[in-house]
Amino acid sequence: MTHPEAHERAVDAARSEIVRVGTSLFARGYVHAAAGNISARLDDGLGHLITPTDAALGFLHADRLALVGADGEQLAGDRASKTLALHRRIYAADPTARFVIHTHSTHLVALTLAGVWRQDDVLPPITPYYVMKVGHVPLVPYHRPGDPRVADLVAERIAARAAEGTPIKGVLLDRLGPVVWGPDAASALAVLEELEETARVWLTTGRHPEPLPDHAIAELRDTFGAAW
Repeated sequence: MTHPEAHERAVDAARSEIVRVGTSLFARGYVHAAAGNISARLDDGLGHLITPTDAALGFLHADRLALVGADGEQLAGDRASKTLALHRRIYAADPTARFVIHTHSTHLVALTLAGVWRQDDVLPPITPYYVMKVGHVPLVPYHRPGDPRVADLVAERIAARAAEGTPIKGVLLDRLGPVVWGPDAASALAVLEELEETARVWLTTGRHPEPLPDHAIAELRDTFGAAW
């Protein structure tokens, strides 16, 4: 069992990381107003930290982040984001996930409005780093913000891709933007940044570039272990 002092240190560190990430996302234009949310899974089944509902990610207060137990019951902080169920399902579906970010990033929301490449792959594999760092990203049909059905749909897509040997690191919610995750904040941020940049490139080139050929993708799998 985790010692209470060690637990408090872990919670404080996770609080600081969420605030740092929120500030960085806002400063670089990935989030605006009160759109988006961030969470972190705590060690030893001690639950999660998540940003409060309608919080501005660029102006978070560490002591106001919602602390939620493993059973989903809120223990401290302001009222948890309405997407709490989605975050919890991602952690349950992917044991490697420890940090989840949802934004309304401009080019990715625009992509859902202009039309994604395919329902199971919102963008084609047009760059090697998209293949290596992001991988497959399915589209999740529109539901209102916080709709619990979205959690089921995302969990289904995580399970399906894992069964195929191509685990995913994110999904794109129609009209609402990306939800990405990773083993730590840096990994989740890297997925988000590469995903948004690829959407920007795809849209600003008129959605004309051809995907990388099969032999090039096979080389990325063989050389770098890309999950594609």
